Amino acid sequence: MDLQRDIQYVKGVGPARARLLNRLGILTVEDLLYYIPFRYEDRSNLKPIKEICKSGGVGFLTVQGEIVSTRVVITPRQRRKIFEATVGDGSGYITAKWFNQPYLKDVLMKGSTVVLSGHVKPDYSGYGVFMEGPEFEIIGSGDNDLIHTGRIVPVYHVTNGLSQKVIRSIVKGVLDSSSIPEIISGDILDKYNLPALSDSINSIHFPAEGTGVDTLNNGETAAHRRLAFEEFFLLEIGLAMKKTSVTKETGIAFNINGNMSVKLSSLLPYKLTSAQQRVINEIKGDMAVPYPMNRLLQGDVGCGKTVVALTAMLTAIENGYQSALMAPTEILAEQHYRNIKTYLDEFNIPSAVLTSGVKSRAKDAVLNNILNGRVSVIIGTHALLEEGVKFQRLGMAVIDEQHKFGVLQRAALKEKGYNPDVLIMTATPIPRTLALTVYGDLNLSVIDELPPGRLPVQTRWLYGDRRKDAFYIMQEELKKGRQAYVVYPLVEESEKVDLKGAVEMAEKLRKAFNGYNLGLLHGRMKPAEKEVIMASFKKNDIHILVSTTVVEVGIDVPNATVMVIEHAERFGLSQLHQLRGRVGRGGDKSYCLLLTEGYISEEGRLRLTVMGRTNNGFEIAEEDLSIRGPGEFFGTRQSGLPELKVANILRDAKVLEIARREAFELVIKDPMLTLPDHKLLRNAFERRWKDKLKLATVS
Repeated sequence: MDLQRDIQYVKGVGPARARLLNRLGILTVEDLLYYIPFRYEDRSNLKPIKEICKSGGVGFLTVQGEIVSTRVVITPRQRRKIFEATVGDGSGYITAKWFNQPYLKDVLMKGSTVVLSGHVKPDYSGYGVFMEGPEFEIIGSGDNDLIHTGRIVPVYHVTNGLSQKVIRSIVKGVLDSSSIPEIISGDILDKYNLPALSDSINSIHFPAEGTGVDTLNNGETAAHRRLAFEEFFLLEIGLAMKKTSVTKETGIAFNINGNMSVKLSSLLPYKLTSAQQRVINEIKGDMAVPYPMNRLLQGDVGCGKTVVALTAMLTAIENGYQSALMAPTEILAEQHYRNIKTYLDEFNIPSAVLTSGVKSRAKDAVLNNILNGRVSVIIGTHALLEEGVKFQRLGMAVIDEQHKFGVLQRAALKEKGYNPDVLIMTATPIPRTLALTVYGDLNLSVIDELPPGRLPVQTRWLYGDRRKDAFYIMQEELKKGRQAYVVYPLVEESEKVDLKGAVEMAEKLRKAFNGYNLGLLHGRMKPAEKEVIMASFKKNDIHILVSTTVVEVGIDVPNATVMVIEHAERFGLSQLHQLRGRVGRGGDKSYCLLLTEGYISEEGRLRLTVMGRTNNGFEIAEEDLSIRGPGEFFGTRQSGLPELKVANILRDAKVLEIARREAFELVIKDPMLTLPDHKLLRNAFERRWKDKLKLATVS
């Protein structure tokens, strides 16, 4: 059977069922084969009916016997029709009941031998037990194998109108009539003791007798391992090809021996850490070669990524090129502009800021200066991606807090120049396994050292009436001349969500902290209003800043020593860590106070416990990945990568490592997969990637 055949033309499908299968993402035979069960049930353990009835046993059980009688009962009140079949196995009898399925009287006939799997419950009369709505298989009905009962049974995600029995039957029919060609070389399969693709697909849908259900449900079988390897292998081939294609592009070979970075170091009020210096050397090494840099810079909040990026930007400017820095919010872009401009002015380097808040006349002047090269550094938001923004000579593109941008937005900034160097920065540490999948085509730099003198932020989880403890700590810090943030999840009180809104609570805090100036910051304010509030807070004219999560990234006020987060259970783990990173940026002891009240989910409790246990961003990232799973963590759905259907980057981390190694070695030997032995692999690769990434080397 052609694996690319439209699912509609498979036996037992047709147009109506095809539409239901399409809802599940099943368009072809291959899609069906890779539609993996999400769990398994053991229906192989047949119980004697006498034993079930005698013990009054309840639970999910399987029996086999002959149908000795059937009838349709109509309930007197609801007028519901119940089909009943009494089954005997020589040891006793049990009745199975199906509600609102009277048509079964024409399917389950007296004298037929059946296997039933379902929930056994106490009978309504109070005597004995019955089996409610069991799945059934008629023995001797022409099927060679039991597929719904009497074995380990796959359970799939389904949709309205498509039952487990139907999808199982379609899968079994395809497996019985299809030959699945192998796409991975025998050498690799033998090297890692991986089963053949055909065996793996069959085993993952219909496991052999004796396979442990726990092993299956945990994805720890040889079949799961084989299919996970294949997914990672195809993914990493794409990343290897992309990385190889970049190294073949003509880029800019910068002279990295200029004086600007040395002068910048002398202007800094602190000495660069060894980690910062190491990363600067890695970046300069990339900039020196004649093909584009694609580097991901990771570093925990407050580790000094911005000055590293500025060093790279100055190197580009020294060579006669422009540099651009794109940030996700106006507040962060404007802060970057203020901080960086201080140093750029020392070099007499002209700079500009471009956000949606820049007025038309000023914007036209900025656009004209960018086009004519009269500004060398441009800092902005998504506004940099607009069609009217044209650079004279863009050589360095820096993307800050990159997870806030989709892959196409990152590509759009790069296309503003002719193969400029690209530095992607994130203050949200990425677990190694995720970095290898989402950013496997990039070189990776990590700043794993905080500036000297930084103290770990003391984090406390306060619930219920312990809010007064938080306010006491705030009061004590304010007396010392320090400042505080109070963060809320919403801007206004919502009727649907019982949360305290920042607007309403700001008024209450003004009364509670009489004598101190309080400012309010939220996403609905105009840029000019935000600018005034932030400038006042930085100057210590505002002592308490009440805010929504617009302060999550990049705000740098070293005098702020208290971060109070209301309804902390409503925030994600990485978001909580980012908010905590707004304090502890000076040399003073700082506090992060997590306030909660009422019911908290188990996941919420876990997040808050992790926050109290560690300040290490990389450890928090691993925990966050574990809690949320790879699909949600860090916006990976924006990444433009093929979806992982079987593989799990937590469970299968070792498989990922070997798949990556083999993929990169293969692409070195056969960059375009053009060798005859790789034809099927290339076809599978192209189907899996489709239009997910712009791979210049793949037609």
